[in-house]
Amino acid sequence: MKYEVIEENGFKYIEAGKGETLVLLHGLMGELSNWEATIDHFKDRYHILVPILPIYELPILTLGVKSLSKYVFKFIKHKKLSQVVLIGNSLGGHVGLSFTVAHQAHVKALVLTGSSGLYENAFGGSFPRRESYEYIKEKVAYTFYDPATATKELVDEVFKSVNDRSRVIRILALAKSAIRHNMSKEIPKITIPVSLIWGKQDKVTPPDVAEEFHQLLPNSELNWVDKCGHAPMMERPEEFNEYLGKFLNRILLK
Repeated sequence: MKYEVIEENGFKYIEAGKGETLVLLHGLMGELSNWEATIDHFKDRYHILVPILPIYELPILTLGVKSLSKYVFKFIKHKKLSQVVLIGNSLGGHVGLSFTVAHQAHVKALVLTGSSGLYENAFGGSFPRRESYEYIKEKVAYTFYDPATATKELVDEVFKSVNDRSRVIRILALAKSAIRHNMSKEIPKITIPVSLIWGKQDKVTPPDVAEEFHQLLPNSELNWVDKCGHAPMMERPEEFNEYLGKFLNRILLK
């Protein structure tokens, strides 16, 4: 990752650019580097913040989507921001939804890509063969349309996490919390503009999940990225950035 991680007041984050603020939220197994192509593309026009969600720091008894949403609220207050565009992938989208339901006045617009919150078919309730590098490699590759997107660096990071006992307990606890925290009744309350940017071949949050989000969100648009899995900003960054750029132009440059 070529961007420096800033540490202050208990927060860790990346910051780049100036202008309207975009807050990028990573997924459960996501790294900040997942957003690198997005940061590169938009940093000349927007103020970009990528907080590290404290998945491995929060007390395990309170670890969940809502506690991560509260952390994002504290972070936005710390940065003295009044309104932001939230952009979330996977669990990060779920956190963005939870934040928006609780603090809609602080959100100008929301972008979801492969978001949980309705349904997800992730790693399941355990990692039965977590000691097997090939097994973890297969699981990471499952996330993408093109298995080659699962680089050795990415697989190494996931393998390290799931073979650290304290980390894997937290990962599984948070995954179960996300599955329990279904937001179908709360989502229609979100009236700000929402852009759904979805991989057509997403096996973790399949296309019908995107369709359901689109039906439930009263002010939403749905954009499909073909030959793409669960993380369009990584697998098809040019198409993702094009859809995101058009949405931001429409919402922020009125």
